Amino acid sequence: MHLADIAQLNTPQRTVRFDRNNLSIEDIVDIAQGRAAAVLSDDPEFRSAIERGANFLDRLLREDGTIYGVTTGYGDSCTVTVPPELVPDLPHHLYTYHGVGLGEYFTPAQSRAILASRLASLSKGFSGVSVELLLQITRLLDAGLLPLIPSEGSVGASGDLTPLSYLAAVLCGEREVWRNGEQVPAAQALQEAGITPLRLRPKEGLAIMNGTAVMTALACLAYDRADYLAKLCTRITAMASFAMDGNAHHFDEVLFSAKPHPGMQQVAAWLRTDLPTDQWERNGKRLQDRYSIRCAPHVIGVLADTMPMFRQLIENELNSANDNPLVDVENERILHGGHFYGGHIAFAMDGMKNAVANLADLLDRQMALMVDARYNHGLPANLSGAVGERAPINHGLKALQISASAWTAEALKATMPASVFSRSTECHNQDKVSMGTIAARDCLRVLDLTEQVVAALLVTVRQGVWLRCRDHQGVLPQSPLAAMQEALVADIAPVEEDRRLEPDLRLMLQRIRSKAWTLYA
Repeated sequence: MHLADIAQLNTPQRTVRFDRNNLSIEDIVDIAQGRAAAVLSDDPEFRSAIERGANFLDRLLREDGTIYGVTTGYGDSCTVTVPPELVPDLPHHLYTYHGVGLGEYFTPAQSRAILASRLASLSKGFSGVSVELLLQITRLLDAGLLPLIPSEGSVGASGDLTPLSYLAAVLCGEREVWRNGEQVPAAQALQEAGITPLRLRPKEGLAIMNGTAVMTALACLAYDRADYLAKLCTRITAMASFAMDGNAHHFDEVLFSAKPHPGMQQVAAWLRTDLPTDQWERNGKRLQDRYSIRCAPHVIGVLADTMPMFRQLIENELNSANDNPLVDVENERILHGGHFYGGHIAFAMDGMKNAVANLADLLDRQMALMVDARYNHGLPANLSGAVGERAPINHGLKALQISASAWTAEALKATMPASVFSRSTECHNQDKVSMGTIAARDCLRVLDLTEQVVAALLVTVRQGVWLRCRDHQGVLPQSPLAAMQEALVADIAPVEEDRRLEPDLRLMLQRIRSKAWTLYA
């Protein structure tokens, strides 16, 4: 079950109000996963401010003003003058010729996040759009009519033109939508929902499309998943340490006070809540555990320490007006700029995927230790639970470790930064672009792969802890660690005889993506 499926199980529990106030990552994630409904503010002052922008553009047109993308062509074609009688057709041509997306379609959850992110930007009042356009986006969300948006085709400046053209088209009753998991022609779906297709006002096509909504929406979803993984990988590390009879003193509070990275210190503190600290000196313990255990706070801590920065970058972009040109109603000016450039999101996603992939690598190394009888401090090879005459034909988690290594390698390969691969395009008008949407898609792929490694490690630590308790009279402390083991035991039978583990892994992925376990406060 992926995010799209999770969302279909949820009933909105709250409303997220769209106006000129700031939204959080959690607002977008809740809308994406069906936990919140999007509502446009009915405050008269807010709606009046939105309408003033659209009315100002109308007045400029009546006075024969020159407005980029309204009375001119787009991009490098800004020198082309559009005759007044053709101005109403221009926004429809914009989304029409941008209907060139390819690749897999964004999931329903991702599409909801995209609509919410675009609505947030247009609600800032700098885009010259009508209240009716904003309401039309909320109508699509309310009715569950989600544009079918191909994921590939954006260079991240001028924003997410190609994918957002699919939103613009659906608002006007064209192309296709997701409806209850099925693809339906937009014209049919809107008619059956009682929604009248829009005829876009002069700048509205550009306002919808020329922005960073797709990459920002994906970044919100990525942040939510990465935040949970940092905690879950910490819990897995604690269980791996217990399973291998590790040394809790590696996470000593005074030790970590000497290196004051707050996220790293938090991870060490979480580990101290899970592991007993009064038995580490007993005979037979290795003085220093290998790095994948001993240095786990230093690895997970990189992600924990950078998450506040990622939040700031993502939420600043979410709460920005990021199309071009912007409408300064108070001073009656049209401001031409480049706020569609997604460099901040590109940097955040390139950084996040690097830190997340390092979690996969960390856990892969922990698993390699746990299944190897040379390094796991007395546990059976491959963590096989088989005993007696059938033991020779059982191979335990041997293949699972190979698969985890494959997923890790693919995650690490995907960490190549997208933001440095700018390409000059569109007749060298868009000659420096962000690649922010590619970076965000890469980050989601790294998250997918890392979650698969995490699923493999959940099976592994469940098995390792069970074997430590069975064969070595290990006793789990009465702590969150014991509760986690109990939860895993309820889902995963011990591997006493070789069996297909794919169903267990898929169940673990469901648990991870629905945040089934309450982790550290």
